[in-house]
Amino acid sequence: MTRKKILTLLRVAIALITLAAVTYAVVHNWADVSVHLDKISWTTFLWSTLAAAVGTWLTMIGWKTLLRDLGSDLHLAPASGVYFVGQLGKYLPGSLWSVLVQADIASHLKVPRRRTAVTGLLALGLALLTGLLVGLPAASFLLTSTESGFDWWLLLGIPILVVLCVPKLLNAVIAKMLRTIKREPLEHELSAGAVLRAVVIFVLVWVAFGVHTLLLARAVAGDASPHPDLTTAAMTGYALSVSLGMLTIVLPAGLGAREGLLTLILSTAMPTPAAAAVAIMSRFIVTIVDVVAALGGWLYARSHHLISERHAAAESDVSV
Repeated sequence: MTRKKILTLLRVAIALITLAAVTYAVVHNWADVSVHLDKISWTTFLWSTLAAAVGTWLTMIGWKTLLRDLGSDLHLAPASGVYFVGQLGKYLPGSLWSVLVQADIASHLKVPRRRTAVTGLLALGLALLTGLLVGLPAASFLLTSTESGFDWWLLLGIPILVVLCVPKLLNAVIAKMLRTIKREPLEHELSAGAVLRAVVIFVLVWVAFGVHTLLLARAVAGDASPHPDLTTAAMTGYALSVSLGMLTIVLPAGLGAREGLLTLILSTAMPTPAAAAVAIMSRFIVTIVDVVAALGGWLYARSHHLISERHAAAESDVSV
């Protein structure tokens, strides 16, 4: 058996064990968890959904910013059609389905496939790195029991931020990747301004999802005096749990890993069953937002023949 197959089997095994452990924990403690779910009012549910919708919309804006800088300035409606339909691919096991679907749909708008694919990978990378950056305080909750380590963890974000803002490095990585898979280089390189704008947008994405999580956490905490660390844990815990969940590429959309990590982070500031209730409700809301956004994007793409019809091969660029 080759090393690649061994690593793949190992990742699958870890993913399945994680998913099974989280499922068992939720089922075993469902009686306690369901009590806390009842504390979330419809008003809180709607506000939390709105915050999640803002975060989801901003991810598309960040992706659109990168695509425009690489040479394809799509209007908001077609960009939404391409991005949100493709995003449903993240609910399939694997890591590149969303990128491949986006590249296929965008090709009907005469956007080169390799350009869309590179944009998708860049967006995933920047989302991951900014999520880890925003989630550093949450990591300190998991890895240290003293408040003195909090400020030191924030210092780790400095080199990450510097790397994010160096387009020369990103352009070199892109060029190397395209050469490796024997594809033509991109017509345009990333600019410093576009990278900086995308970084700011993705940080705002995590802030929006942090608000989404905090609203649920405060509702579950009830009228009692909240733990002093609850705001920080909720505002940064979602970013860290989703970012680490993105690395478990076998699990669809980090299913199980995200909920487990978010529960662990929130449980430092609230009872574990209450933290699990927040993680479950968060997954439910974000899935609804993704599906509604994809439906809107699909209706646009369908009405403009971006899905049902294919352009002639002469109008297509090199495939991924």
